[in-house]
Amino acid sequence: MMAVPLVADAELPREGGADRAVVDVAVGVLIRADGDFLLTSRPPGKAYAGYWEFPGGKLEAGETVAQALTRELTEELGITIGPVTPWKVSMVDYPHALVRLNFCKVFSWVGELQMREAQSFAWQSLPVQVGPILPGTVPVLEWLADE
Repeated sequence: MMAVPLVADAELPREGGADRAVVDVAVGVLIRADGDFLLTSRPPGKAYAGYWEFPGGKLEAGETVAQALTRELTEELGITIGPVTPWKVSMVDYPHALVRLNFCKVFSWVGELQMREAQSFAWQSLPVQVGPILPGTVPVLEWLADE
């Protein structure tokens, strides 16, 4: 049974109404050897532009979460990731979309970070020093703290 979704900005109307489709998203929690993790800002022109999140993106037809994450992090950040470790799944009901976030831990990658969508990045530890934090990202910070 799926947990009740986290509702972001509940006072705002939902695009597509109550019966809208779920959008699957692959999300990478990139963790360095020193324990710091990567957060990136949402690029200009996207919903919640400027908010900080873990990088990733929507699954395309026929893709697995690992394939989508590999593609998205190459497209957005210019890196090639190593093994993907599925971690947690959560639902978030945003005004613009109902999303199923498939969080995966990634401990190895090749290449230097390139911000290909004019976003910013920051290596962070808890408590994070950047903001605002995207609503769907807040529980992940709590999960990391619990570990």
